[in-house]
Amino acid sequence: MDLGLKDRVYVVTGASRGLGNASARALVADGGKVVLSSRDEKAVAGAAAELGPGAVGVAADNADPATPERLIAAARAHFGRFDGVLVSVGGPAPGWAADNTDEQWQAAFDAVYLGAVRMARAAAAALEEGGVIAFVLSGSVHEPIPGLTISNGLRPGLAGFAKSLANDLGPSGIRVVGLLPGRIDTDRVRELDALSGDPSAARAAAESRVPLRRYGTPEEFGSAAAFLLSPAASYLTGVMLPVDGGALHGF
Repeated sequence: MDLGLKDRVYVVTGASRGLGNASARALVADGGKVVLSSRDEKAVAGAAAELGPGAVGVAADNADPATPERLIAAARAHFGRFDGVLVSVGGPAPGWAADNTDEQWQAAFDAVYLGAVRMARAAAAALEEGGVIAFVLSGSVHEPIPGLTISNGLRPGLAGFAKSLANDLGPSGIRVVGLLPGRIDTDRVRELDALSGDPSAARAAAESRVPLRRYGTPEEFGSAAAFLLSPAASYLTGVMLPVDGGALHGF
């Protein structure tokens, strides 16, 4: 299936590794071009180099108010257009309600929540009909995840913002979508499994609760992201797509 991504240009934040990187790879593989961002200049430059001439890396922090305009300007400067953005950022600090500090909450709010809102607002102002804004969120939008209290607090709010934005931008032909990853085999998920003290047992227990009985691969997530960002998904907006092997308990 041709997703219609040829020569379309996307900004992908948090893309030096993990789900953002997998999504960027899928976009480029189908003919798209990407501006990757990450706080780590060396890592994002290396990630862009691996993707070839269809990618450029920009060192940028999602918490910096200047980042959205910089990334959109980079897309236009390097590739001559801007068609959409995938807002991805590393997960906030794990912890329980009584343990997470004010500093952890503030850092996560600035990068995960306010940074995403700023990026979406800037994209909305810059996009034309056919553009798309996508958020990498979490299954915690629907169901709290034990030990990830900050994520449980922030991700549902972003989903509500995304839905509101979809309603606002729909008349302009701009789509807004979200992806809700479950247990995808990334460094982040392996780090969370390791917190149990027995990563293998934690993974086996988690897999037993997934109907497909396994973790997803980053490539599987990237393919779903590329589809939602593509013109092939042109009548999908305001949706929150679980990419979780059926783990979500509900419709």
